[in-house]
Order: sequence, then structure tokens, then C-alpha cells
Amino acid sequence: MRDKTHMEFVESWANFVKNNPPSEWKPALNEFINAQYDMHANFIERLKKTKDGREKIIKLYNIKNLKGYKKLLN
Repeated sequence: MRDKTHMEFVESWANFVKNNPPSEWKPALNEFINAQYDMHANFIERLKKTKDGREKIIKLYNIKNLKGYKKLLN
């Protein structure tokens, strides 16, 4: 487990979701999830620009069919 404050936050968020309608917590959750996708996409773009970045992505995702991942690898 991480630290006590992380667990306290998780419990607090769970209680908030449990005790409030989706209209109150869903926008914040959507923003968080979208930010995670954005950070991932930004990481992949930065990795592509590094030396051997394409090869690192192939290894990271265990890609066998390179033609099937044109968008990711180009």
C-alpha cells in the first residue's frame, strides 16, 4: 500500500461516490480519466522522439504485428 494519506483519500472518495448522485462526482471522475489518457499519449509521443523510442514501445507492448500498430508506431 502507498501511504496513509493515499488510503484516506481513497476512502473519502469512495464515501463521496456512495453518498452522492453521479451528477456530483462523475464530472470529476471523467476529468481524471481523461487526464490519464492524455498523460499516456504524451508519454508515448515523447518516447517516440527518443533514441530507440520505437523499439522501446514495441517491447513495452510486446508488439508482434507491426503493421497492426501503424498509428502507435508512426
